[in-house]
Amino acid sequence: MREGGMAPRTVRIGGASGFWGDSAIAVPQLLAGGGVDYLVFDYLAEVTMSIMARARAKDPEAGYAHDFVGMIARALPQLEAGGIKVVANAGGVNPRACARALEAKIAAAGSRLKVGLVLGDDLLDRAEAYRAAGTREMYTGAPLPPALWSMNAYLGARPIAAALDRGADIVITGRCVDSAVTLGIGIHAFGWPPQAFDLLAGGALCGHILECGAQATGGLHTDWERTGDWADIGYPLAELAADGSFIVSKPPGTGGLVSPATVGEQLLYEIGDPRAYLLPDVSCDFTRVSIESAGPERVRVSNASGRPPTASYKVSATYQDGYRVGAFLSIAGLDAARKAEAVADAVLRRCGRMLMAMNLPPYTETSVEVIGAEAAYGPHSRARGAREVNLKLGARHPDPKALELLVRELTSSGTSMSPGISGMGGNRPKVMPVVRLFSCLVPKADVPVTVEIAGVATAAPATLAGDFDPAALPPDRPGEIAQTPPGAPTVPLIALAWGRSGDKGDSANIGVMARRPAFLPYIRAALTEAAVADFFAHHLRGRVQRFEVPGINGLNFLLHEVLGGGGVASLRNDPQGKAFAQMLMDYPIPVTPAIAAECSA
Repeated sequence: MREGGMAPRTVRIGGASGFWGDSAIAVPQLLAGGGVDYLVFDYLAEVTMSIMARARAKDPEAGYAHDFVGMIARALPQLEAGGIKVVANAGGVNPRACARALEAKIAAAGSRLKVGLVLGDDLLDRAEAYRAAGTREMYTGAPLPPALWSMNAYLGARPIAAALDRGADIVITGRCVDSAVTLGIGIHAFGWPPQAFDLLAGGALCGHILECGAQATGGLHTDWERTGDWADIGYPLAELAADGSFIVSKPPGTGGLVSPATVGEQLLYEIGDPRAYLLPDVSCDFTRVSIESAGPERVRVSNASGRPPTASYKVSATYQDGYRVGAFLSIAGLDAARKAEAVADAVLRRCGRMLMAMNLPPYTETSVEVIGAEAAYGPHSRARGAREVNLKLGARHPDPKALELLVRELTSSGTSMSPGISGMGGNRPKVMPVVRLFSCLVPKADVPVTVEIAGVATAAPATLAGDFDPAALPPDRPGEIAQTPPGAPTVPLIALAWGRSGDKGDSANIGVMARRPAFLPYIRAALTEAAVADFFAHHLRGRVQRFEVPGINGLNFLLHEVLGGGGVASLRNDPQGKAFAQMLMDYPIPVTPAIAAECSA
């Protein structure tokens, strides 16, 4: 976007995708009403990488987000006429195939747009060398498993900026951190140097807000009834400034909601210690971020700060660990929950005997959840008397035949067990591989990155290898804690706060933001680490940490080992902790009589 060597004051960036399979309404909407300079697409998660790796194993031309190619092909006239550039991690595990497919569409349309590639994240062919070097899992210390499906480094933003600097109109990457597609634009547009850590943190935060699409514009918002029409929910726009601040909005006339609360919830999504949000280019500190209204459906975000990055890239590998299945059926009538539990018990005992007769080991893991009877709440359930429930029965086993047996025997319950069973017709589940995540660190110097445009590859600028150590941060200091007498009135957390939760592997975070600063001391007093651990004790296997986010009057809780393995390795109905924050919204918070009266008014 530079002209005559002059950097623009702001660039307008549209967040067009939050995951592989996101809505097709985003691109037309942003192009029609956004006045955008750039579109960014985020497609990749650890599970997505494993799915793409399996696809590439079957077809050497597969392994990328194929829908991206069609989406961009349809938009080529508008992109070219408006000088709008695109950055996407749509390349997955096969960026070159993605680029070839898109270039064929560009040529067929008679367009002159140039495609740039960022290559170097795929480390699968070096797995044996890392295994021989004793590479260990960064959280558990486990050795690198055999027969990996994928192994990719999370690259940063500077190679993306280099591709734009060299004239690419569309930049395709493999695995990079989600926010890099936006931060790379900021580096290109404003010339931010590697040591401008506060500016880089601001650009990274802008990317973090955009990376999940409509989650920043009313999607998943706690006050869901205030978020307008979801059928045409507006996808996010960010006006990123040279000083690292930005304004979030959405195309005019669209549904959804842009407010400090919707943007604040997205800031809290999937973070750990907000003082140390670690990225390849910068270690971000979001604790003093300011989020304030800048007019109707406009929110200004500023005051992110940064430190040097670490010396390593995070690497995620995926591998198969046996097989899994999850089967559902419905049960209606009196005592539906008890009937469902009895069905699950009978089917598992029957299958156990049959496996023994077949000389097969027992199931590695089983999961029984009665959905509708609030199984996710465990001992906090208030719906044991539900008259209609879904039984979810899941299991893992090294042999797929053992899981096919489970599906058959559960299906047989429709004529041999509880009355009121329905819902199995046409929905027999498929046995699927269990895909597990292995995360490790490798030195940045070990991962050469190249930028390729029109078949010409050049080395990307080196990503700064800093020396930041998050373990050196002092203990997080809590703010004011309110004192309330015994017998004080209580209100549910939702009356005092908004919340958002998400996953990182087998951990989950729950971010809470007070609706008013005066409410935070009461929330802080009630929601201790011990209280949250007790509330989720039926799921929790690790510890709970609480972090302060004073700039937005927030708290962030990190729950370790709480998702049953996380992702597709988990047998849970909610393997990513997406419902955790909303479950906590019921938690009783002691307050003053005046606050209780205000909340009930």
